[in-house]
Amino acid sequence: MNTGNERDTELQRSMKSRHLFMLSLGGVIGTGLFLNAGFTINQAGPGGALVAYIVGGILLYLVMTCLGELSVKMPVTGSFQAYASKYIGPASGFTLGWMYWLGSATTAGVEFTAAGMVMQRWFPDTPIWIWCALFIVLLFAFNALTTKGFAETEYWFAGIKVLAVLIFIIVGLGAIFGIVSMEGRPAPFLSNFSADGGLFPFGIMIVFVTMMNVVFSYQGSELIGIAAGEAENPQKTIPRAIRNVVFRILVFYVASVTILSALFPSSELGLLESPFVTVFDSVGIPFAADIMNFVILTALLSVGNSCLYAATRLLWSLSHSNMAHPVFGKLTKRKVPLNALLATLAFSLLSLLTSVVAADTVYVLLMSVSGIAVTFTWMGIALSQFNFRRQYLREGGKIEDLQFVAPFYPVMPLLCLAICTFILIFPAFDPTQRIGLFYGIGALVLFYTFYYVRYGRKKVHKPNLPTQG
Repeated sequence: MNTGNERDTELQRSMKSRHLFMLSLGGVIGTGLFLNAGFTINQAGPGGALVAYIVGGILLYLVMTCLGELSVKMPVTGSFQAYASKYIGPASGFTLGWMYWLGSATTAGVEFTAAGMVMQRWFPDTPIWIWCALFIVLLFAFNALTTKGFAETEYWFAGIKVLAVLIFIIVGLGAIFGIVSMEGRPAPFLSNFSADGGLFPFGIMIVFVTMMNVVFSYQGSELIGIAAGEAENPQKTIPRAIRNVVFRILVFYVASVTILSALFPSSELGLLESPFVTVFDSVGIPFAADIMNFVILTALLSVGNSCLYAATRLLWSLSHSNMAHPVFGKLTKRKVPLNALLATLAFSLLSLLTSVVAADTVYVLLMSVSGIAVTFTWMGIALSQFNFRRQYLREGGKIEDLQFVAPFYPVMPLLCLAICTFILIFPAFDPTQRIGLFYGIGALVLFYTFYYVRYGRKKVHKPNLPTQG
């Protein structure tokens, strides 16, 4: 396959500020909000869920500001993998990059299947695999043509989800205070906050057990860093996107969780597949279930689209760090890493197969790696920023010369590391999460071991990162 000029290895900077903003926001607003928010309230109570999402939002702010400082100074594709290689160590960059690639490629495959299942509502007699194949071809085309084509697709996918959340917040507030009538339900006002054992029916410790679920819901925000190498004018677009996205993510999640907690007792939320659909149905919005089904479909395709993009760019970045085969570092004439995209898509299809033939072994392992990889990625971003700033100052750099500064150094990166470590401890006490934690840590050890066996202890993979300013 002719993938263009091998010597032309620079990706095209065609993503605008609105693309970066929606890419990061859309990656976070998905099934974690539409399907899992109700489950989190059911597990931790209304007060516990609010505390968990607020703490998760604080953690997200810490991660994004650390990533912002690095990405504006060194706007490269596959950013946090390259930063970890340079400022923590090549083995850490290798491990973080491959774990994140594995998790993202696996998640993309899962989203294809889920999207096919959603289509069963409208076309019950059509096999799921046909819809999976259609969506795979569609998203492959968007990713294979141009970076701008991917960015525009994700922009509109994310826009649909954001609009749905805004409508839900408005309708939900009206239903709480009786302005909007919910069929068969009196206006609850704030009564449900004291029902089913109150704000913290299972104590405060359960909040920390559910934190991993909250972190999974917020994953995807780090896509701003992966896309940094393809952003127009990264010194302006990245800070603007980061400042906008963190605040809006926190508002959307906290507002949605507050409204759901007010509208339904926490015990009832555990029985609803999607409380968002229930709310729209009960207020008499025409075709509410179909509308939300369409929104959930776009959410699934959006996540699959983002995962495909993130995994492809990370594989391209690994290739340029000599941590993956050189063939994955080639670009087409349109500046698309097509070989990396094909390899990622092939693994995504393989992950679909494992969900059927080895659901209790390989599939569980892959999904566990996906979840743990997010937490380790956030830790890698914080530690990279901590080491970068220390080296930058030691070499005579001035803070005022940085175009984006993470405040309160070194408190922010160290606090981020502490919270992430804390979050990783508590799943060990939950039988349903314990196996995933062990699988994830096992994969981490395996990747580190492979690196030292394959490459030895020679530090030959530290990238020479281009800097701005």
